[in-house]
Amino acid sequence: MMTGLTAMLKVVIVSKGTRCKGERKRELVQSSQEDLERQQGNCRPFIVEGYQVGLVRPDVMMELLRYPHVFHVQPDAVELNPAFRDYDERSSKVEAVLRECRSNNVFITLKGWREEAIRAAFSSHSLLKMDRSATCLFGIRNYGVDINGYVMDPEKGLCIWLQRRSATKQTWPGKWDNMVWGGLSVGYGILETAIKEAAEEASIPADLIAKLRPAGCVSFFFESERGLFPNTEFVYDLELPADFVPSNSDGEVETFELLPAKDALEKVFSSEFKTTSCPVVIDFLIRHGLISPETGK
Repeated sequence: MMTGLTAMLKVVIVSKGTRCKGERKRELVQSSQEDLERQQGNCRPFIVEGYQVGLVRPDVMMELLRYPHVFHVQPDAVELNPAFRDYDERSSKVEAVLRECRSNNVFITLKGWREEAIRAAFSSHSLLKMDRSATCLFGIRNYGVDINGYVMDPEKGLCIWLQRRSATKQTWPGKWDNMVWGGLSVGYGILETAIKEAAEEASIPADLIAKLRPAGCVSFFFESERGLFPNTEFVYDLELPADFVPSNSDGEVETFELLPAKDALEKVFSSEFKTTSCPVVIDFLIRHGLISPETGK
């Protein structure tokens, strides 16, 4: 069964951004389109203020060549113009390029523009922000919050709540997903996001959300036609009473379903499940003994 997951996902351990080291000077020349065409498949680091914060594919680099005043596409990296003075200037310059690309339908991912910013940072040093839909163009790590809602049924055993995403969602419309998920945006903390999303997506009241328990984080790398997605999900577990039924309040969920863990496992491996939520549910099932060397799964 794990073979099915491997076919669906490219999951690797992705390290945090690293400071560029060494005294070697970069060649201060722009790569040509011909250079990039010869190097198809070779991604280059995305550098901001000397820090690597992402990774850029050749198809994106070709478009960035049109903006040499903002992006320096060099033989070994793509660097944001170091002349930009601060967080605000870097953010505004990048946003102007992205909005132009959106208007010209250059990148398919920008069709999902959200007016929801995330920040690119090294450790606690914020370097710039950009719309969530654009981060995959630069391979910038996204952070999200997942809540595994579960019930200990006296007859069926461990059961898991899953949601079917609304057909109008910009990403993964109509796919099955974890009970609650939300992206971490500028201005919101991790627990704050979990509580907000629990209320909006599943109408979980304060007395139940108080039982939320942190369960670590899951990191993975996913690539699609839209771009590169190094993701880290902060995971919470929430045991719910048998008589509680989640209900959506923000229009982003079509329905909820409570499934025995073994049935949920089958759904996770189907094409109807949101690919980037698979690792979180699998992690939950491993931690609760449903997937182990002994089970053969």
